[in-house]
Amino acid sequence: MTPARALAAACAVLALANASAPAGAQSGAPDLDTPYVTTPDNVVRAMLDLAGVRAGERLLDLGSGDGRIVVAAARRGAVAHGVEIDPRLVAASRENARAAGLEARATFAAQDLFETDYAGTDVVTMYLLPDVNARLAPRLYATLRPGARIVSHDYGLGDWPADATIEVDAPGKTVGVAKRSTLHRWTVPAKVGGGWSGGAGAEAVALELAQAWQSVSGTLRWRGRTLRIAERRIEGTRVDLVADGGAGSVTLRLAAIGDGRLAGELLAAGEAPRRVELVRAAP
Repeated sequence: MTPARALAAACAVLALANASAPAGAQSGAPDLDTPYVTTPDNVVRAMLDLAGVRAGERLLDLGSGDGRIVVAAARRGAVAHGVEIDPRLVAASRENARAAGLEARATFAAQDLFETDYAGTDVVTMYLLPDVNARLAPRLYATLRPGARIVSHDYGLGDWPADATIEVDAPGKTVGVAKRSTLHRWTVPAKVGGGWSGGAGAEAVALELAQAWQSVSGTLRWRGRTLRIAERRIEGTRVDLVADGGAGSVTLRLAAIGDGRLAGELLAAGEAPRRVELVRAAP
């Protein structure tokens, strides 16, 4: 191979490596879990729409880059905060917030996203790599309140199934060939796994539930029968269960109240709805 061809081949390999990474890391930047890639403005809007961001809610953007998601959320009336490990991007983000007159509602910190406090957050947004998302998933699940929403650009959260997935055109996307973005949303479920006991009127009711992320299954004991609960999905604090023991199904429409109480209705075919209240059984 001639020197010219060798140089051309080396350049091609380097270009391919850079094109295949979802990134545009700058020389001299800190060691990043996820290199910086700009999210197109129309994708930012779609992410906030998918999350259902409302005025007064608290939004946290993980790996906030130039701050555009945080500033856009602040424009919608949210109290938005971005964490970004590169201090130069944090400085640029603060300047962008000041230029928009939103520095009171759009704030930033130079911080490792794995050392960030998620408590009290209503919405989390992210555009991170798959392995980073998988590492974050258990912490987000354990820390965020039931009903909080997570929206991720392009990548899932390990084995935590998304509740909704959409695709949007992304003509301004700087990586990939298709110029489309995939957005995923999760609603953090109440933690209801374990035993529950209580009553529907004067009748005893007991639940034994197994939970994996937002999916739950188990058994209902009522009127001397044990009924199997087919797998159901929990959305936030809403827990809707259908139990079937072969002699008619029983539906439970419940709301999780705090960590230790379920309350709602029990519905059996041909009978009036009954108010049901359950408390978490002692371990």
